[in-house]
Amino acid sequence: MPDRWILSRLSAVIAEVDQLFEAFEFGKVCDLLYHFAWDEVCDWYLELAKVPLTFGDADAVETTRQVLGFVLDQLLRLLHPVMPFVTEELWTALTGAESVMVSAWPVFSYQDQTAEAEVSSVMRLVTEVRRFRSDQGLRPSQRVTAKLVGIEGTALAGHQERIRSLLRLNPPADGFTASASLVVEGITVELDVAGVIDVAAERRRMEKDLAAARSEAEQAARKLDNAGFTAKAPAAVVQMTRQRLEAARADITRIEQRLAAI
Repeated sequence: MPDRWILSRLSAVIAEVDQLFEAFEFGKVCDLLYHFAWDEVCDWYLELAKVPLTFGDADAVETTRQVLGFVLDQLLRLLHPVMPFVTEELWTALTGAESVMVSAWPVFSYQDQTAEAEVSSVMRLVTEVRRFRSDQGLRPSQRVTAKLVGIEGTALAGHQERIRSLLRLNPPADGFTASASLVVEGITVELDVAGVIDVAAERRRMEKDLAAARSEAEQAARKLDNAGFTAKAPAAVVQMTRQRLEAARADITRIEQRLAAI
């Protein structure tokens, strides 16, 4: 599924890059390729690829290696007009061919909406649990025991190994007791963090963050309740203040939920 996802995303990026070049939108080309390279290929696909490369059979390993190589080859060709020297050095070293400048421009076309939807769901779950772990005071590399309740009845049932690998989650043993939990993508993630964090210290840190969020919300609300401010301040400043209030209220809700869970 991750292989199909990254190939579908590569196809969409190639089509968009072609359109942007035709419109001479070079800045947008750079931005699009930057985020595809970092946010999708490096941040997600390389991490997802570690599971089959480490635990997969010979066919899974070979497929993943082929897809990794193909995506990197196509990405270097796409990047060459805006990063000529680095891409030329990498492409010739990795392919052994004459020059990326005389290679064919990417024309790859493939769409898989199912794979894009499933992997996007995995990404949302992992991102939210990582944020939760951070709020609980856990280091990114710190392993914790967790149970994924209800995952069998979702589209993510086949992604348990990937999710556990990305989140550093150990499978539960007999006698497992959850000390914190959250619901994401229809799955209840139960974690035993009691033995890996200082609960009292974490509560103090979160209470401090909660006080700061409440203070931010009060300041923003006070400004917005002032008729003189909303009438005289530039529209952009008023809008920014409203966004600050919304963000602060969201932080308050999130931290209160974390405090209740811990």
